[in-house]
Formats: sequence, structure tokens, C-alpha cells
Amino acid sequence: MPSNPKALLLMNRSTLTDQFDAARMERLAGLVELGEPAWTDSLTDPGVAVLLPDVEVLLTSWGVPLLDQDALDRMPHLRAVFHCAGTVRSFVTDELWQRGIQVTTGAEANAIPVAEFTFASIILAGKKAQVLANASRISREDWSYSTAHGELGNVGRTIGVVGFSRIGRRVVHLVQQLQDVTCLVADPYADPAAVAAAGARLVTLEELIRASDVVTVHAPALPETRNMIGAVELAAMKEHATLINTARGSLVDTQALESACATGRIHAILDVTEPEPLPAGSVLYDLPNVVITPHIAGSLGTETRRMSDVAISELERYLAGKRLTAEVLPEHLDLIA
Repeated sequence: MPSNPKALLLMNRSTLTDQFDAARMERLAGLVELGEPAWTDSLTDPGVAVLLPDVEVLLTSWGVPLLDQDALDRMPHLRAVFHCAGTVRSFVTDELWQRGIQVTTGAEANAIPVAEFTFASIILAGKKAQVLANASRISREDWSYSTAHGELGNVGRTIGVVGFSRIGRRVVHLVQQLQDVTCLVADPYADPAAVAAAGARLVTLEELIRASDVVTVHAPALPETRNMIGAVELAAMKEHATLINTARGSLVDTQALESACATGRIHAILDVTEPEPLPAGSVLYDLPNVVITPHIAGSLGTETRRMSDVAISELERYLAGKRLTAEVLPEHLDLIA
């Protein structure tokens, strides 16, 4: 009977602690042979040097170093990388693809909390809840400010989803729970039939911006999407509309957003910014119509274990000779985050 392949966990220590509890380590140990040490955050660590020539499988996550020629030369028998996080852009290289090494991602699992966070933000935006909470710090004895930010409520709203990505699709699905909702999608690569089947309508970005009460951004960070929401788009938003960004800060022109929000005409809920964090002097920190959170929409704490489960399940498929369901191919990098 062939022995289990040799594997190594490659990520930072805090991520290891979060993502691989005793139950998951036990499951992993039943599939592969883990050396001593079983984990590292550096392929140049002398303590793991003796293990690397025999490693066939890597389980990676946040903190994985670049897998370039030098790193891969240390692991001549590497055949598969099971990434226990979302984007693989930070570590994949042409050399990795050229060697035929398979790569999987936990991005589908990571999409779940981002979509949940976004949906919660949409609900709160309909009530202007976070903006009104900020106003309550000043207007402590007079609640008349509750009518100063447009009509409140989540019935009959138009929700614009920019990017029919993994997360965008989930957001489209979640907003169907709202009564009389109109959901618009802007994505040049999306299939109109697939968008319609999800309960939305494919439109141009310009149409979406002008029609939506809430605009939520879920496009990948690519050169062509940089500052896709700029001064023109922000000026075209409806008065009292809300922009939500849980994707990447580079998708929104920060300077234009500062100017637009400073007028008080639109609102913003930002879980990502550019730069990240914003400089201490950014006006966005002080505006009552802007809410900033420290990049918490994605998987955190116990949520990260979903991605470990996906990676281990993909490892099981790999060992059984089955098709990997979360594999990333080089051509995918042009479209994914």
C-alpha cells in the first residue's frame, strides 16, 4: 500500500492557530504525512530544509511566501498547493504554473462572510442606521435628525451590484429577501441569462450608478478596474444613496470619494480603502455620513476554518484522483481577485 504524501503547512503562526484546530489537524494527519515540524512560515528556515525535498503537498494561507523558482527548487517533488484563503495572487508565479503544480483556493468559502457583511450593510444603509448613530453623538436630545438623510426603509429599493463575482452572486441572492427589490448588476464579463436567473438585470455601470439606492462593489482589483468608481460616478449617484466597498480600496478613487462625501450628498460604508489604513488626516474619518471598518468583512477567527475545510476536501479529491473543484488556472487570474 503506498504511503501518504508528505505535506507541509506554510503560513504565519496566528493563521495556523486560527485555521487548524485539533479536529482539522487530525483530519489532515489521516491524509498526509506531516514532518517535524509540520508548519513553517519560511522556506529558508534551516529547521525545515531537510523536509522540503520530499514535500508533495503544501497547505498555504496568509503569510505564505512567494513560490518562485528558488522556492520551488527546494521542493522538486511539489505537485499541489491547497490554499486555505482567498486570493492566490500574492504567491503564484509563472514558474509554478510551468511546473504543472495544481493550485486551489478557498475563495468560495471566503465569499460567504463578505456577502453576509455586505447584506447586513445594505439593510443598515436602508435605515441609514450607522449614519444616524454617528449623528446621535451630537444631537443627543433631539431626534429630528432622523429625517435629514432621505427616505428610510428597505422596501422597494434598487440595489446595484458592481461585479458578478463569487461574492457579487451571493449578494444578489441575499437581497432577494427584500420586498419589491430591484437588483441591477454591472459586469462586462457576466452572462445576462445567468444574471437574470439569479434575480437581477445586467446593465451598464452608468445606468446602475444613476438608478441605485445602494451601490455595492465586488469587482476584482485589476489595472483596468482601478478607480472605476471616480468623481463622475460619485456625482451621478442619487442623493442620499450609499456606496459600500468590501472588495478592494483601489476600485474607488479616494480623493474623489473624500470630496463627494464631504458635501453630505451621499454616504459610504467602507471596509477597504486606499491606502489601507487611510492617512490619519483623511476627512473620511470625521464625516458622519461615512463608516469605516478595519477590513473585517472577510473570514476572521472561526470563519477561516471554512477555508481549511475546503482545502482538506480538495486534498481528498487530489488523493483519490478526482477533479479538483476549486482549482485556479493561470487564465483565471485575469478575472478573479
